[in-house]
Amino acid sequence: MVDMHMHTLYSDGDKTVEEVLKMCEEKKLEYISITDHNTCKQYEDEALKKNIFTGKIIKGVEMNATFRNKKIEVLGYKIKEPKIIEEWSQKFFSEEILKQQQEESKRKLLDICDKKGIIYDESKIEKNIPVTDYITIYIYKELMRHEENYEILGEFAESLNVFIRKGLMNPDSEYYTGSDNVPKPMYADVIDVIHKAGGLAFLAHPFEYRFEDTIGFIDELMEDKKLDGVECFHPSADEDGMKILVGYAKKHNLYISGGSDFHGSKKPDVEIGVGKGNLHIPRDYIEKWA
Repeated sequence: MVDMHMHTLYSDGDKTVEEVLKMCEEKKLEYISITDHNTCKQYEDEALKKNIFTGKIIKGVEMNATFRNKKIEVLGYKIKEPKIIEEWSQKFFSEEILKQQQEESKRKLLDICDKKGIIYDESKIEKNIPVTDYITIYIYKELMRHEENYEILGEFAESLNVFIRKGLMNPDSEYYTGSDNVPKPMYADVIDVIHKAGGLAFLAHPFEYRFEDTIGFIDELMEDKKLDGVECFHPSADEDGMKILVGYAKKHNLYISGGSDFHGSKKPDVEIGVGKGNLHIPRDYIEKWA
């Protein structure tokens, strides 16, 4: 069993590296990667010196990227020079910039809520969250406390993922909160920095973005900058979706990866190694590049 996508307190997970490693050991995982957002600092954690996990750890990262005004993520694996990732990320994800983004996101989203008559109590929204976390998660939680909002939000009341991917990150949505003034990491540049750090670049969870034509979008990405692989196994894809992505990867000679996208209690239905229960990633796919 393998899991090549998980998060800790170094980004937006709620478990320490030590806690995650213990979970992985309990499940007897053979390959893992802790892919915190835009950082490799998790690999400096003291827990990694304790031999808690007996399987193989692949140094990884999940990088935010922008492509044609759409926000996506790219997984970097086998990172040989983590300092290159850290130095580059400071241009886009320094503590100061993340704090600015957090405050801007909150203001924009609450302004939209006010215009649409959505009910919320600002005093109930979590305060003093880490800058590496996403304030929209806590705003959404507050919105869902009020039954009156369900009719106004429509499909966005279905789940946090739908709200973020089809609303906040969708330039065509009335809930779009993008177009800020902070610098944006562009897709091709993210691929380049991962390669410069000695790593391999994989498109993360293609079906997570909920694009109308997922495969067509991957084609566009590949025309702009070729990927090394695709995350074919992920809770956002059903069995048919996973097969489609595996078929695409094989057709285009791309490596295959997969993971639970574990965040701890923030995604209570997602478990390390098995995702929502149906995530079984063949080890052979990972061994071809790990």
